[in-house]
Amino acid sequence: IRGIKMNILIIHTAFIGDIVLSTALVSKVKEKYPDSDIYYLTTPLGKEILKNNPKIKEIIVYDKRGKDKGFKAFVSFVRKIRKLKIDVCLTPHRYLRSSVLSFLSGAKIREGYDIANLAFLFNKKIKYDKTKHEVEKLLSFVDDNNTKRYELEMYPDEQDKNKIDSLIKNLSDNKKIILIAPGSKWFTKKWPEEYFRTLIQNLVKRDDLLIVITGGKEEKEISLELDSKVLDLRGEISLLELAELTKRATLVVSNDSAPIHVTSAFPNTRIIGIFGPTVKEFGFFPWSQNSKVFEIDNLYCRPCAIHGGNSCPEKHFRCMREITPDLIENEIYNYIASTDDKKVKANE
Repeated sequence: IRGIKMNILIIHTAFIGDIVLSTALVSKVKEKYPDSDIYYLTTPLGKEILKNNPKIKEIIVYDKRGKDKGFKAFVSFVRKIRKLKIDVCLTPHRYLRSSVLSFLSGAKIREGYDIANLAFLFNKKIKYDKTKHEVEKLLSFVDDNNTKRYELEMYPDEQDKNKIDSLIKNLSDNKKIILIAPGSKWFTKKWPEEYFRTLIQNLVKRDDLLIVITGGKEEKEISLELDSKVLDLRGEISLLELAELTKRATLVVSNDSAPIHVTSAFPNTRIIGIFGPTVKEFGFFPWSQNSKVFEIDNLYCRPCAIHGGNSCPEKHFRCMREITPDLIENEIYNYIASTDDKKVKANE
């Protein structure tokens, strides 16, 4: 709707993956209201993901564990929001504080999910449809009947590109990058570390591949006994640098965790997702159509919890143990072979 100029605020202070997925909503809002200004309220980590997004006028950082902690800080934060004269506030985050922030934003239209905490503070409720992918749920915040597919978007800048250049230069000449993300906040979402070890040890034997490990500082605790040829970037790169790296990779292997969603912003990169306790129905399968998920179907105890847990309640951990390293390894080799075939045919 051209000509309508509004100030639109999106409030989302959830996990990294959730913020990446919401970039599809940003695109849809901007497409429907191209003359409007979009403000996005998120965490310090959320800002790392949304940086450089040309569709967002301003990222407002809400540091609920740091400088914005406490009642006084909250009040001055609300004042800052009210100065923006927000017309429409979209709140996909379903927790108490976000609902209160939406109410206090001064927006005339306040949209949030019908199952959110304090949902009565919204004057337009969005049905939280459990059957939909998280991206489809987010897109339902913008009314229309179009079934257009919106992609996820991340925008690494020159600095991010230069950093990745400097890390992989000389290593990746004529090699395909295989990016491996062994971490997750939850123990049961992690494929066993000895499986990752086996996979990496086998992949390293191939001269045409550069194996790169990624994750935060906490992932350094995962014992991988890496060969000197493996590039270990755990704790070394920012989220936008990770985005630049996934963009250059041929393939990413990841648990049900943020790297799947970051990689989904670059549909040319193949995603292999390893899903143990969690299932497609939770709405967090890879959004990218260039993906394949490994999971053990018809297991009596799946799903066990939306986030997994700190140990397998059944003590057998079959949901992960039965996805053996050779399955993932063969999938990687088959995918590489099929892309090489396509290249050969294209050049014939």
